[in-house]
Amino acid sequence: MKLLKALTGVAGAIALTTGSAFADDLRWKMPVAFATNLPGLGSPAAWVADNLNTASDGSIQVRVYEPGKLVPPFDILQSVSDGKVSAGYTWIGYDQGKVPAIPLFAAVPFGMKPWAYIGWYYYGGGHEMLQEVYANKGFDVHAQLCGIIGPETAGWYSERIETLEDYKGLKIRFAGLGGKVLEKLGASVTMMPGGELYQALEKGTIDATEFSMPAIDQLLGFDQVVKYNLFPGWHQQFTAQYMLINKDEWNETTAAQKAMVEAACTAATTRGLAEGEYKNGKVLAGFQEKGVQADQIPREVLKELQAVTKEVLEEEASKDADFKRVYESQNEFLESYKVWDTRAYVPADL
Repeated sequence: MKLLKALTGVAGAIALTTGSAFADDLRWKMPVAFATNLPGLGSPAAWVADNLNTASDGSIQVRVYEPGKLVPPFDILQSVSDGKVSAGYTWIGYDQGKVPAIPLFAAVPFGMKPWAYIGWYYYGGGHEMLQEVYANKGFDVHAQLCGIIGPETAGWYSERIETLEDYKGLKIRFAGLGGKVLEKLGASVTMMPGGELYQALEKGTIDATEFSMPAIDQLLGFDQVVKYNLFPGWHQQFTAQYMLINKDEWNETTAAQKAMVEAACTAATTRGLAEGEYKNGKVLAGFQEKGVQADQIPREVLKELQAVTKEVLEEEASKDADFKRVYESQNEFLESYKVWDTRAYVPADL
């Protein structure tokens, strides 16, 4: 009896000092859609896993699996929802065929700057709407914003793109809602993971591709195959990544564990954006030394692309109630944000 009381006292002391003695430790497998060596896009997943392990003193351990090692990149949502894995890290825009409103949380053509998006997401009801959007389509996941980067390039091309007519018949890898815009312009749009793009360009399976920002595209070697790189990245002014967690797993976590996951992902969002902004200028300058032609899309062509984009977004909103609701919420925020955005920041050419 004395021994039992002594053990109970020790356990109580541990609980007071650690706050988690009676909570189940978390051991999550987390497949990722992007290699963790890709700055800002894949690196936040590894950072979050390491940070959670350290901050929780080992009670939360997330094992990261590189793309394709456990789950194919495009199967992450379904695998998490089905409970085959506890968590996944991905660009959720890949699932627009299953959840039409999802691209609005991933990348919107002519959309918000990354800091504006996270303003809407955290304070404009975006996080709550995202949970509802998944639930409405039958997916049992909790989604946590866990990374964001700035604009992508508008793609890599073997021939110059000077007018919208040049997209007609072009075989191009293009993601998300931007892909729907190019389809409307007559392009043959395909989707494939980043790791397959170099070979596809080299073999001529595709004529052109977009994937990400210069610091990432360089690592994938696009500049070694084609020499025309188009700007600005009108189709993805922000690219947001998420940690998807099986809903049952999430519901079983303690308040402290939830807080640690949320804090780690919020920090990773900041760090991912910072990493891209730090590296892109130097990489882009280096492209020119390699003979890459960085072309700016003329303003009049951008206006045409913007008009087609508006048609696509309104068509999507007419087909899906969740898309319409999220789209209207973002537009409402942008009306007030533009007042700030157009006045507060020093022009880029000063």
